[in-house]
Amino acid sequence: MDAPRIYMDHNATTAMDSRVLDAMMPYFQGEFGNPSSVHWHGQQARRAVDLARKEVGGIINAGIGEIVLTSGGTEANNLALQGTLKPGDHLISSAIEHPAILATCKHLEKQGVDITLVPVDAMGRVTPQVVADAIERRTKLISIMLANNDIGTIQPVADIAAIAAQHGVMVHTDAVQAVGKIPVDVKNLGVDLLSFSAHKLYGPKGVGAVYIRQGVELTSLIHGGQQEFRRRAGTENVAGAVGFGRACQLSEFHLQDADDLAELRDRLWRGLQERIDGIALNGHPEERLPNTLGLSIDGVDGPAVVMNLDLQGIAVSAGSACTSGSIKPSHVLLAMGHTLERATSTVRISLGRGNTTEEVDQLVEALALAIPRLRRVSAKPMVS
Repeated sequence: MDAPRIYMDHNATTAMDSRVLDAMMPYFQGEFGNPSSVHWHGQQARRAVDLARKEVGGIINAGIGEIVLTSGGTEANNLALQGTLKPGDHLISSAIEHPAILATCKHLEKQGVDITLVPVDAMGRVTPQVVADAIERRTKLISIMLANNDIGTIQPVADIAAIAAQHGVMVHTDAVQAVGKIPVDVKNLGVDLLSFSAHKLYGPKGVGAVYIRQGVELTSLIHGGQQEFRRRAGTENVAGAVGFGRACQLSEFHLQDADDLAELRDRLWRGLQERIDGIALNGHPEERLPNTLGLSIDGVDGPAVVMNLDLQGIAVSAGSACTSGSIKPSHVLLAMGHTLERATSTVRISLGRGNTTEEVDQLVEALALAIPRLRRVSAKPMVS
């Protein structure tokens, strides 16, 4: 019998919690109504969506009228940026944002929006003063991710939002990797807009949300009916919304497991340091997600490591799932000032519910055996 596979790529996606699926199932069959219909079936669906919206907002301390449901984090990011900015406006973002933000920035630039991508330090952190220095008269929005998907570094978004408020500038944060892993409170952060997604916190794929602070004006990207407070037309994904709401409920409870995940992450890091030379941590050593370990390993290509581990039944990543298949080096590490060699030697390990000390130790052993072999067959030079 084949050994069970080990999954350690939770920043790419998570397995849907069985309790989430149980909550969704009635809305695939018996409770099939359209939430916009006035009859009994429609009103059953409407109540389900309203309750889900309350649960989704609850995990970030947002009101029910401040949550717009979307098809996922990418649409939420697009709605936050494109719905806010017009030609002639100025947007400040960072060089290490997710492709969903960076690609939207490029699109907006073609539409006449001026874009400034501020740099990060060697640990992947945006310095609030650098953002302050970039603000100008036309600055309409600042968009800085809350936690980086590749290295796990947590950004000082609350400090940046406080500076922005002094200048009358709105702030958006891509919190897709943060919500469900660390406590996130939109009031404490002081942001106007926040994006997150269900499939990163053990919910279904294909549903996300953008928090829009009460009073913020935003233009819809999808036109048609009056759904989602006239900010996103189209019949709601009722089952997806219900699953998202249940996943948020459960994730609030599981936030108490963050210390356990951090202990597993640190056990993994200690084990790798003891067994493998030429290995370096990417990102901030303290201000980072409890589940994420971003590494660079001298003398190997990250994708080669990922494929080797996959053959052994262990799933990790060489970076963002949205850039898989790309042979480009990590734009995050390059922005941090690292060499091309280090940027192409990256491996991301992201732990989640169900991972055990035995699995962590098995990964350490697998890498300790694989790296010397990969180095022998690689032409990649050692750089440390």
